[in-house]
Amino acid sequence: MKRRALLQAFALAPLLFAGGRLLAMPAQRVLRLGEPKGTPQRVFAAGAPAAVLVAAIAPQRLLGWPMRVSPSALALLPTTLRGLPMVGRLAGRGSTVSLERLLELQPDLVLDAGDFDASYRDSAERVWQQTGIPVELVAGRLPDHPAQLRHVGKLLGVTARGEALAQAAEAQLALVREVLATRPAASRPTVYYGRGSDGLESGLSGSINTEVIEFCGGRNVAAAAGKGGLARVSLEQLLAWDPDVILTQDAAFAASAAQDARWRSLRAVREGRLHCAPSLPFGWLDGPPGVNRLPGLPWLLSRLHPGASPALAPAALRTRINALHQLLWDQPLPADIARSLDGRQ
Repeated sequence: MKRRALLQAFALAPLLFAGGRLLAMPAQRVLRLGEPKGTPQRVFAAGAPAAVLVAAIAPQRLLGWPMRVSPSALALLPTTLRGLPMVGRLAGRGSTVSLERLLELQPDLVLDAGDFDASYRDSAERVWQQTGIPVELVAGRLPDHPAQLRHVGKLLGVTARGEALAQAAEAQLALVREVLATRPAASRPTVYYGRGSDGLESGLSGSINTEVIEFCGGRNVAAAAGKGGLARVSLEQLLAWDPDVILTQDAAFAASAAQDARWRSLRAVREGRLHCAPSLPFGWLDGPPGVNRLPGLPWLLSRLHPGASPALAPAALRTRINALHQLLWDQPLPADIARSLDGRQ
């Protein structure tokens, strides 16, 4: 059976593909093409979620950024990561790096993380076949993160670091389960996630960009527009949905919407339930949809289900998120973000 057909046959199963071997991988989904020679020292991150993953686990192994990282974000990251070049991406909305350039960079491993659908598996296979560079694709939905962190930590020779991060991820997932156990599905709030400078882009049903909403017990109103990835939304449609809560990561949009008569036609805006999530060094809800979302889980629970757990009280929330931020980025939580946890913004 040809490799492509074999991958298709196992498309719905957790798997590890290693030089012709298929092994069941309980609790995680991994596609391995080729074998690195020893512990990879030079890792090319195929997309933003993979870059954030390597930056958190083994920052000294990351070759460069597949996306632009702002100076304000870099200032909140370990020194090792601040001088890395932007090298382009192999995954996402169109590759920006050629395979020739990839070969010039001489990575020991190409790592991709996030969605695990056929298009990403096909892309990984193409890179491996055409370059001979080992490729690892690791599933990265929110429930995958503990296993993902353990797996990549072991892969990169930093098992203890991966385990510490995995345990922190498990603690956030456990808090989500604890809170949602007290919230019947019918009583959970409807939510709109406004992306972009005008707030009129959102994720449809099943989108990894809005996964955090459903995961934390919000009902994504944009799911009514269909299944898929990101889509434009009209203000008229949003007025018809009239969600209980509106989320964004764009501070400028949040400030303008709070004063805009059209946006104030929405209950959520009028009643102070337009919440702007922190976005530095990376987004807490999205941007990218990777392990950077872990601090966003307790933050979002506190906005969607206020008072549901003592862990969501401002002081406890601040302590929890500060410890998680320190673990992820070896930096304390910025003072302005820490202060915002005491309010409802």
